Amino acid sequence: MARPTFIDFVRYQWSAIPPLVTANLAGKTVMIIGANTGLGFEASKHFARMNPKRLIMACRNPTKGEAAVERLKRETGFESVELWIIDLASFSSISRFATKFEEDGGRLDILVQNAAIATCEYQETLDGWESTIQVNNLSLPLLALLLLPHMVRTGREYGTIPRLVVVGSGVHYWANLEKAVLESGNILGTLSSKKYCTPQVMAHRYFDSKLLNIFFVRALNDRLPKSPESVIVNGVDPGYCYSELRRDFSGIRALVDWIMERLLAHTTEEGSRQLIWASVGGAGAEDKLRGGYISRSKVCEVSDFVLTRDGVTAQDNIWNEMITVLVKLDPKVQRTIDEFLVT
Repeated sequence: MARPTFIDFVRYQWSAIPPLVTANLAGKTVMIIGANTGLGFEASKHFARMNPKRLIMACRNPTKGEAAVERLKRETGFESVELWIIDLASFSSISRFATKFEEDGGRLDILVQNAAIATCEYQETLDGWESTIQVNNLSLPLLALLLLPHMVRTGREYGTIPRLVVVGSGVHYWANLEKAVLESGNILGTLSSKKYCTPQVMAHRYFDSKLLNIFFVRALNDRLPKSPESVIVNGVDPGYCYSELRRDFSGIRALVDWIMERLLAHTTEEGSRQLIWASVGGAGAEDKLRGGYISRSKVCEVSDFVLTRDGVTAQDNIWNEMITVLVKLDPKVQRTIDEFLVT
């Protein structure tokens, strides 16, 4: 799909919001990363009303998480909800989280990776990566690959098709990875380096991170066994919504966003419907969802760049670089690759 114009964006935001799709989740386990606020919290409420056996709400802040759990119980009457703590700015936190789930021994039917950050300032994590690249493009894949074996086993043992949902964005259409970066031999390292991350680069860092999310979804799908019973992995665009994601904006950028929200933004509940559709929608046509980019409750075409030869090459190179990094962080990633993915 060609890069949409601003008029296209306005038309999209003003178009009708599809209704909420529902499903019977009895006996199933749903996990939402970034569940204490915004889209994640609204999606959690929708899932709660579908009566899963377990609803795991994962977030970084215990106090905010506990408040969100209590609010969800009040508003839905659902009690089988658990708060799990994870810090996506810490690789060790992710490994501990995955180990806890491994020891828990339960099934995992739906994993919604909703957490992300959007900052225009260069910030380095304690692990040595630029914060957006780590949180949006390394931590979420690390968690996905550590939990994937549980999802595969769930499908085999219970005769179901688990789904891994990565929350993306239509801003990936505007992403622009420079040729020099793509040919650097170390794409992720270059994108993360302080030298490269000038104010001009950081101004569109969130856009680039959402493009990398699309690459991850497609690359992982390419490496899953081609079987109707395989885990479904997809990406979803909730649209431009009221959100705390942009809470760190300041100055002119914050003012423009404030105006745009009041003119164009969907509510967080409306946006969350897309997360639900990606998780339980499309019944009877599941194969179309595999590796798909979902918007307005249907599978849509990704950006033209993703489909070009250069885009496909970039996707594979970034996957290989990412795996090299993640295997060093947690050897269990290599086990997932060897046992559950194909070349």
